[in-house]
Amino acid sequence: MIKYPVNRGINKPMEFKGLKAQYIGYLAAGLGLTLIAFAIGYVLGVSMYLCLTVAVVLATADFVLVFHLSATYGEYGLMKKMAQNQVPASVVIRSRKIFYNLIKR
Repeated sequence: MIKYPVNRGINKPMEFKGLKAQYIGYLAAGLGLTLIAFAIGYVLGVSMYLCLTVAVVLATADFVLVFHLSATYGEYGLMKKMAQNQVPASVVIRSRKIFYNLIKR
């Protein structure tokens, strides 16, 4: 009889060095933008040392920010916080017409 290994990672979030879910994408996007900023500065003729310094500072800030967000909000907390900011504080209805239409149905 042949035994196949069971994949026990089903329905678990993707994880890389402690970062989970969307934070991996945020880190990749930040590092990609850092690389693009370095390339633009280098092509424009800015000093290599200045370009390198700016790139290192941006990459370090990206790592610190993304790991801080991951530790603070967890896997889905940041998305919940952004969604919560879009919910209105109150809903104002100036007419009873909506409720009359509900009763008619």
